[in-house]
Amino acid sequence: MKIYKTQEDVEKDIKNGVLTIEGDVKFECSISIEASIEIFSGNITAWDITAGDINARNITAWNINALNINARDINARDINAGNINAGNIIYHAFCCVYQNIKCLSIKAKRGKYQEPICLDGKLEIKQDIGKSDEIIEVNGKKYKLINQ
Repeated sequence: MKIYKTQEDVEKDIKNGVLTIEGDVKFECSISIEASIEIFSGNITAWDITAGDINARNITAWNINALNINARDINARDINAGNINAGNIIYHAFCCVYQNIKCLSIKAKRGKYQEPICLDGKLEIKQDIGKSDEIIEVNGKKYKLINQ
């Protein structure tokens, strides 16, 4: 596992605007970088992440601010992004994107929360099997499933 303790440690590993990491990574500091993050076959564990694009298998973080997020699973306190394409999303109280959220599931883990917000796009709950007209309920609201 790669562990970053300071912003400077992170910046040393950025090459051509991309922070590329093989395997798992843990950020023991808040980071704000003008770069994309690519994690191959690994997971991100961090408190605060601010990045251009994030590509990872699993993300566990307090706060995420990114242009685009592509991940298998996201477990975060608050998420602000341009686009999110993920398997399962669990957020604490707030999930806001400018464009689209595409996921298999999305769920708030707190009693008081804000519904996911897509300012200029839409929330799409993908499905692997089943009827394309199937309706599911997420956080008490109904959504139409779409085929993947």
